[in-house]
Amino acid sequence: MLLTGLHVYPVKSMYRLSPEHALVEPWGLAGDRRWMLADATGRFVSQRDNTALGQVRAEPAADGALVLTAPGGARIEVPAPAAAVGDPLAEVEVWGTRFHAAEALKEAQLWIAEHLGDYRLVHLDNPRARPVDPHFGEPGDTVSMADGFPLLLTTTASLDRLNALIAEEHPEHPEHHEPLPMDRFRPNVIVSGSEPWAEDGWRRIRIGGLTFKVVKPCGRCVVTTTDQESGERRGPEPLRTLARHHRLLKKAAFGQNLIPERPAGVEGDALGTLRVGDEVEVLEGGAHWPADERV
Repeated sequence: MLLTGLHVYPVKSMYRLSPEHALVEPWGLAGDRRWMLADATGRFVSQRDNTALGQVRAEPAADGALVLTAPGGARIEVPAPAAAVGDPLAEVEVWGTRFHAAEALKEAQLWIAEHLGDYRLVHLDNPRARPVDPHFGEPGDTVSMADGFPLLLTTTASLDRLNALIAEEHPEHPEHHEPLPMDRFRPNVIVSGSEPWAEDGWRRIRIGGLTFKVVKPCGRCVVTTTDQESGERRGPEPLRTLARHHRLLKKAAFGQNLIPERPAGVEGDALGTLRVGDEVEVLEGGAHWPADERV
């Protein structure tokens, strides 16, 4: 098996970057989802709430700033705020977990209001602030502002199988159901060369020179029905077919969440680098989550 894709999302729910290599840190790929938008209550905002987020391009600058570009070409460069230099902190929330993030400067908030809505742009200057779900992680495991875990893995074989199932569900109008692209699922790492759904039975894997715990299936939401290029909702697929054919932990599921392991002798935040073309090996099978809960 091979690693055939890498994706980084500098701002939660905004457009992806697809580098050929990416540094791995304990809380995810370097630069992945360290920024997000929050509403007036502090709750995160995503494409679930506003599909226009996915149309904004976000790229990190060399000095750590964030460059945002709206579909019409409007652009702003946002310095990375940090509590250490006195920038204000906001209490924010992702799926029930509250933590503090630094607020971007006023000009950035005005830009966000003009192009997306009445949201606040915040930066996770302390990536150790948010623990992963203790039912699936260990003490000290943390995550960026991703939904739940440091990395999300998907496989091309499972996508092919899902697309085949969708076609079987709609034999009378196949022209209305073009194969879904992988970007609908917003993964960090894409693996090719496995059997369909094989990742559901992995417990620990190696990608290149790094190892990862495979901790939990990814329950899917309405974002998977959203065209990532146009921002349009495209009907009930793939949620309808996943709900019928691939339920894990009582949810329509696609992909597996990963937590990186620290290599022996490696100190600091940089654990190692993943590169497209790296070999992928299953080190342990037998997922420890209750795989029989499929209803």
